[in-house]
Amino acid sequence: MSVTSNRNIIRWIVIISSFIIISLILWNTYIFFQNFKEEERAKMRIWSFAQKELQETSNLDNNIGDLPLEVMQGNTTTPMIVLDGDGNIQSFRNIDFQKAKDTIYLKRLVKQFKNEYTPIEIRSQGRLLQTLYYGNSPVLNKLKYYPLALLLIIFLFAAVAYFFYRSSKIAVQNKLWSGMAKETAHQIGTPLSSLVGWTEILKTENVDPTHIKEMEKDINRLQIITDRFSKIGSVPKLNEEDVVIATQDAYNYLSSRSSKLIKFSFEAPNEPIFVLLNEQLFSWTIENLTKNAIDAMKGEGELKIEIIAHEKHVNILVSDTGKGIHKSKYRSIFDPGYTTRKRGWGLGLSLAKRIIEDYHNGKIKVLHSELGKGSIMQITLKRV
Repeated sequence: MSVTSNRNIIRWIVIISSFIIISLILWNTYIFFQNFKEEERAKMRIWSFAQKELQETSNLDNNIGDLPLEVMQGNTTTPMIVLDGDGNIQSFRNIDFQKAKDTIYLKRLVKQFKNEYTPIEIRSQGRLLQTLYYGNSPVLNKLKYYPLALLLIIFLFAAVAYFFYRSSKIAVQNKLWSGMAKETAHQIGTPLSSLVGWTEILKTENVDPTHIKEMEKDINRLQIITDRFSKIGSVPKLNEEDVVIATQDAYNYLSSRSSKLIKFSFEAPNEPIFVLLNEQLFSWTIENLTKNAIDAMKGEGELKIEIIAHEKHVNILVSDTGKGIHKSKYRSIFDPGYTTRKRGWGLGLSLAKRIIEDYHNGKIKVLHSELGKGSIMQITLKRV
């Protein structure tokens, strides 16, 4: 059996055991609460007997014994209201005196007590003398909410445990992806160095210079890609750069190498707009957004990149005429692994989000999208 299988079994054992323990605690709390209510009723029945004894003794003009009085005075916690035989409020105990001045308040309490406990009738020789209505004591009320408090504590504990587990898992995944990216950069670097050497040899041979120039462009492109991958997992250096030029360079590269069925357009202010930027990672973001837009249009449509300057920040908009994004997916499209293509890892937008928000302290989001008509993605960066 694999280590992963063992961990899954242990995890399920812990979950099931926790569920059983919580269920037992709640069940025992419920039983304890019911027993407490029974004891409360027994206490009030004794009180009603003492009240009956008091009434009968008073009617016979006999001396009142100490026991009934002691029983009646002994109730200092349970709220109660006594109604006479005609249903009028006769007396009350353990209720806020200021509130009890309001007859309507007392009548509401009578209804409430009736829902909590069956009223106790005090009869003598078949005649109804009084009716006792009583409610939960303060201790019983606190005990009633104990299961909710327990569930809340358990929920908070589970949330903290889940957050810790998820954070640890994300940290391990980030470390894995960073390691893979750096290893990819290292693996590309070796044949790339050889290609640079071969181009130098070809320059000494009778080879068309235009072919060598195109080869050098592709080699430079590979060097940029290698540098991008090497920066994943480390804090990149940000320089004060003109975001207009950086975006224009990425736009020019993509527009010259994309399908002729895509109509590209670029709009930006004539003056430079300076931001703290890592040009290679930023161009990677523009490329990811552009490629996603091209995929959404299935290789045919209109793609526009627009830069809008504000006093303290700048917005870079990438709009397309593709299939659009449902509003419920605005956030999830940036999750690692999310993709609508049959082929793809779903890392492009996730990387774009990390580059913009983690490395450049900016924001990236779906500004607007309409199904069947297209989407607008927005990058926001602070000006310097």
